[in-house]
Amino acid sequence: MDKTVSFSEIKILARQYKAAQKTIVFTNGCFDILHAGHVKYLNHAASLGDILVLGLNSDRSVKRIKGEKRPVIGQEQRAIVVAALGCIDHVVLFEEPDPKSLIETICPDVLVKGADWDEDQIIGADFVKKNGGCIERVSLEKDISTTKIIERIGKLYYGRH
Repeated sequence: MDKTVSFSEIKILARQYKAAQKTIVFTNGCFDILHAGHVKYLNHAASLGDILVLGLNSDRSVKRIKGEKRPVIGQEQRAIVVAALGCIDHVVLFEEPDPKSLIETICPDVLVKGADWDEDQIIGADFVKKNGGCIERVSLEKDISTTKIIERIGKLYYGRH
């Protein structure tokens, strides 16, 4: 089964999961260069329910957030990599700068973001809570990030700082 689904497909799937009383967990991000911090974060998110849906920022969306040099890895390849993780049930690409409409379409039971986000800054948190769901803020792995990996590669191979 292809885990990467469209907006309209996840809408139908979410309804089916809710009818089956499955707990839907949602998180989102760029996941540009997948690393151990991502894997730990996603495994933790998956442990909070029955179905983990990952909203994956499209290339255009990543550029708006991270700048013109990102993403390093294109959206099709990023989707293949994250979909290969056993903890993820569905991957949905989204073009918008934030996942608000995707969250409102899925209406997850649990919305997961990194602990570097204050709850009042998490897009969709009010909607999820208003609909009986909860917000889970997950501690991030110290000193692991795609940006730091890119900087380290630059220093190692190009002497850039």
